[in-house]
Amino acid sequence: MATTQKKTTPEKTTLDSDVTKPSTTAPGDGPADTTDSTERAQSVPPQPDEEARKVGTVNAVKPAPKPAASTRSRRKERIETYTAVRPDGTEVKVKHNLETGKTEIES
Repeated sequence: MATTQKKTTPEKTTLDSDVTKPSTTAPGDGPADTTDSTERAQSVPPQPDEEARKVGTVNAVKPAPKPAASTRSRRKERIETYTAVRPDGTEVKVKHNLETGKTEIES
């Protein structure tokens, strides 16, 4: 009786930096797919090795560099509050964030 070697399929797909081998992906995912929401793909020239030539596919994407941290200052946001009159005549307090433009009615 012959034994067969079972391939394990990954449950997650992440980008691989090795462009000499086929990419390892979960079923239904493509080579540039990733299950990590912070990871971005960047196309690169493939350089297949013998294994990749036998399989007929090679990884042609690498993880892109992480974006730079936000340069927004950590200072306190500027907020103005004022009273306004509704169409029915009741007064309400309005809060307006000058940084984001968000306006809301305080209860």
